[in-house]
Amino acid sequence: MNLWEHSAFVGRFVMGQRLARIAADLLEVRGVRLYHDQSLYKEPGGGITPAHADQYYWPLDSDRTITVWIPLQAVAPEMGPLGFYAGSQGVAFGRNLGISDESEVKISENMARHGFAIDAGPSVKTIIYMDADMRLMPALNAIQANDRDQWCPGAVAGGVIDTRKNPVIWSRSPQTA
Repeated sequence: MNLWEHSAFVGRFVMGQRLARIAADLLEVRGVRLYHDQSLYKEPGGGITPAHADQYYWPLDSDRTITVWIPLQAVAPEMGPLGFYAGSQGVAFGRNLGISDESEVKISENMARHGFAIDAGPSVKTIIYMDADMRLMPALNAIQANDRDQWCPGAVAGGVIDTRKNPVIWSRSPQTA
């Protein structure tokens, strides 16, 4: 997590303008800040990660977030690659469920009703961007309090999340906060 803080190589990649600009365009915002980055790995024979919506964990005041998934290696389908429900970004259902057997059942059923297929890819490096004007909301649960403390240290509820860990990576204007 936040590998950009430990590796200059990863830092250059995470702070890259190209992906950040694409993220801002897709979110239809003036710019994006880093929420955090992480690398995701599965151990051979490990169980599934139940279907879930990340927003449950994030103490952010809007859904103007986007996660870029970048493959690190090829992963055959029989190895259980990570996946997501393609097209599901517009569905708010499940954002109040933590990762659990319940979220797997309820979200999977809802996605099937919508006709969203799973798009499974290789292991990934992820970069999570958020609107450059994103404000921190009061944590609704202990998990959000943990994410607030880990990803947004020093940010104040109600204020723009402008911390050392959340730099503006790309902006349409010279203003960066």
